[in-house]
Amino acid sequence: MNHPDKTNINTPDIENVNVLDFDPMPSPEEIHARVPLSGNATRTVMQGREALRNILERKDKRLFIVVGPCSIHDPVAGLDYARRLKNLADEVSDTLLVVMRVYFEKPRTTTGWKGYINDPDMDDSFHVNQGMEKARSFLRDVAEIGLPAGTEALDPISPQYLGDLISWTAIGARTTESQTHREISSGLSTPVGFKNGTNGDVGIAVNAILSASRPHSFLGINGQGRTAIVRTRGNRYGHLVLRGGDGRPNYDTVSIAMAEQALLKANLPPNIVVDCSHANSYKKPELQLLVMTDLVNQIRFGNKSLLGVMIESNLVAGNQPIPEDLTRLSYGCSVTDACIDWEASEKMLRDAANLLRDVLPKRNR
Repeated sequence: MNHPDKTNINTPDIENVNVLDFDPMPSPEEIHARVPLSGNATRTVMQGREALRNILERKDKRLFIVVGPCSIHDPVAGLDYARRLKNLADEVSDTLLVVMRVYFEKPRTTTGWKGYINDPDMDDSFHVNQGMEKARSFLRDVAEIGLPAGTEALDPISPQYLGDLISWTAIGARTTESQTHREISSGLSTPVGFKNGTNGDVGIAVNAILSASRPHSFLGINGQGRTAIVRTRGNRYGHLVLRGGDGRPNYDTVSIAMAEQALLKANLPPNIVVDCSHANSYKKPELQLLVMTDLVNQIRFGNKSLLGVMIESNLVAGNQPIPEDLTRLSYGCSVTDACIDWEASEKMLRDAANLLRDVLPKRNR
């Protein structure tokens, strides 16, 4: 006789109904051991973080520039870009702090390639374990070159694998409102830029900065890959990133003045970064040059809150679809958002440095 409180052995599965498999993933400690940091790479990361904190605290008068490909898909081309950028960064280092944009994870509105970590072979094989190790190797190589790196924190556990190689972190427009990403940011070791919402709402980002500045406790993983309760102290280096919204820019003087007021009303320092891409350039990469020109002029005419700029740049202008035959990919051209080319990037940074060289030292006096 069956008892009503006993589970019937014929009961269908009630969990993981739509899960096909659980593939093992190396722990953060295992990936760290395979791709360790050298002393030189460690210095690059630490010096980058310190410089960024000093800019946000107005101790360093330079403007910081997060510039690089929309996403990394070819590490050879990526390191080619990094070497060129390092030479340019050294040239303008008296005026600009250059951080290489190194994005491995791409949020998608519906479907599409989700980035180098998720699918490093770009063929829907989804070798995430290989992607994570390759991403760490790339970041290590960039740090060895001497460039600090900035990235977007998208997957909640990726910082355990890669966080020791990152100097600046962005939280994207789609995730700024996410409690999970606000909690993660509260424990990150880097300054964190929160983008306004996709609809242009700055209040979402202001709330995120406030939330991330507070201590949090949440579920995560530790270095051994075990589920853990993560307890954070809060991150006091959160700041606002304006990227436009609903197809409209928000880098103009009025929009920036309103953003300053929103930050001050929340008792936050008026620290603002402008993303020259996305809605601020109407998704036309060549317009990033005009956005940058406008921002430089705002600083020259007295703006004190603009501390950083983001630029989507690659070796070759534009973008390309991912072909079935990957040998047909054009070298140094984006497979996600379109970018400006290297020559335009050089001009943007050199022009900005030349125009701001005598202005920034006198700023905020």
